[in-house]
Amino acid sequence: MIVLKSPREIEKMREAGKVLAACHKEIAKLIKPGVTTWEIDTFVEKFLKKYGATPEQKGYRGYEYATCASINDEVCHGFPRKTPLQEGDIVTIDMVVNLNGGLADSAWSYPVGKVSSETTKLLNITKDSLYKAIDVAQPGNRIGDIGHAIQTYVEGEGFSVVRNFIGHGIGNTIHEKPDVPHFGLPGKGARIKEGMVFTIEPMVNVGDYRTKMDDNQWTARTIDGKYSAQYEHTIAITKDGPVILTDQDSI
Repeated sequence: MIVLKSPREIEKMREAGKVLAACHKEIAKLIKPGVTTWEIDTFVEKFLKKYGATPEQKGYRGYEYATCASINDEVCHGFPRKTPLQEGDIVTIDMVVNLNGGLADSAWSYPVGKVSSETTKLLNITKDSLYKAIDVAQPGNRIGDIGHAIQTYVEGEGFSVVRNFIGHGIGNTIHEKPDVPHFGLPGKGARIKEGMVFTIEPMVNVGDYRTKMDDNQWTARTIDGKYSAQYEHTIAITKDGPVILTDQDSI
């Protein structure tokens, strides 16, 4: 069942989103060769505590960290680690913030130092696909319109869209209905309505769209070892259209 959110509930989530967006802007200043994702995870936990917020995914289904930190061919749910980032890497930092019961979820991919032209294109196309999808998340449209916007754009640029990890509703818990695939057919799926709050979080690969799981049963990586990127926002649907609750440009 899709639970529609009240303006008051959305405002609480917007406040959580502001803290999350501000944290990502600080993370961007930290990313460089030699830094570890362990250090970033520690920074995030301290940053959130400073603003009275907590990392919602810590403890979720036994997950131990404040962030997911996925490097290079890791698609999602990478564990923070003490191995230094290298020039040419990319790293995706994903987190869910809880502020006074309001949740917000956002992932961002960062280049580490100078990256290749192919990697730069991957990052740009993935981010652009997110905003193209948000543009079609209008009341009266369908969830399938979101996935179609992403898939047609990404595949038209020569990349592939991960199938087995998708966006989701968010509210009192991290994962609610509706499911939001990043591929599919227009005009299909649930009708988008005022009061819905959900994430759009395309994961885009340089090569094959398929993934494989690490032995830790959390981390997914590309089946061919090629790079993957991800950008994610939490959005609320209003009568006037989608509002980005995790917008870094509004901070």
